Amino acid sequence: MGVRFCLIGTGRAGLVHARGLCHRIKTGELVALCDENAGALAKASEELGVATRVTDYRKACSLPEVDAVIIATTTHTHRDIACEAAYNGKHVFLEKPMAGTVDECKEINAAVEKAGVRLQLGYVRRFDVGFLQAKAILDSGEMGRVMIIKSHSRGPGLPPPWIYDTAKSNGILAEVNSHDFDSARWLAGSDIWRVYTEAANFKCLDVKNEWPTFYDNAVVSLRFHDGTLGTIDGTCPCGYGYDARVEILCEKGVLQIGHIEARGATEVRLDGTVRSRTEQSWRTLFKDAYIDEMEHFIQSILENKTPRVTGIDGLKAVESCTAANRSFFEQRPVTIGE
Repeated sequence: MGVRFCLIGTGRAGLVHARGLCHRIKTGELVALCDENAGALAKASEELGVATRVTDYRKACSLPEVDAVIIATTTHTHRDIACEAAYNGKHVFLEKPMAGTVDECKEINAAVEKAGVRLQLGYVRRFDVGFLQAKAILDSGEMGRVMIIKSHSRGPGLPPPWIYDTAKSNGILAEVNSHDFDSARWLAGSDIWRVYTEAANFKCLDVKNEWPTFYDNAVVSLRFHDGTLGTIDGTCPCGYGYDARVEILCEKGVLQIGHIEARGATEVRLDGTVRSRTEQSWRTLFKDAYIDEMEHFIQSILENKTPRVTGIDGLKAVESCTAANRSFFEQRPVTIGE
């Protein structure tokens, strides 16, 4: 028998996981849905053919037919839901970012450790073919040491309104660039030591008066514990598509992960015009990686093994992100953990 799941949060990310469980993953089964929005819950239930649906996460976490939960709700709810799931003996797949603060991450880690359940963070890039190939090359040592990592994520559309309050959401550095903080640390093989951030609101001008600290563009300089240098930049909205790329400069060459163009044909005309298309969504760019990360989580449960992406990884990303925000607000370099 496979692992039985309840999805908590039926938004875009949640439905990606739900559709994978319903249509592509044979070792897992979606048996229940939870969302405080009754309309969204009913729509998801009809699409997925899942009859059991509840609006209270506490009820969802206590369902006896559920082995594990997928938490894909807004960030400020993660701590309460993850801890409730752990207290009820449910394994936890938690979408990034792990929580709003480092202390909340510590509470989640303590809860899952006490309960003896598995926790995996939704850092999907660690399951993407290109990222895995680059990591294997770096680990082999054939490129020499890593000198500089440049990573960026740019989202096409407007951020959801709840992100405008950076005190609650940690801004786009958390919601968009959390992946970059995690993958940069993973690829470098070293924790981030110090950060310095510059940020600005160039495109969401209508919210400036109400949310003066909100930024839609950010650039973060990094120094790792082993001396590696790096940058992370994020934009939301960028307008032209979903853009996630990494460049890793090593002693003996350079690695590049990702392309601005989507897979498909590139048109070159006689007048020299070159036409291609950009990837429009993270859901299509990483569609196979989403399946692989969920299958990995299920195997971790069935084999009683520690997942590839742990609560410590989630905490480290939140730690770096909150330090980067502090750097912007205080206009100075910030050492992680100071």
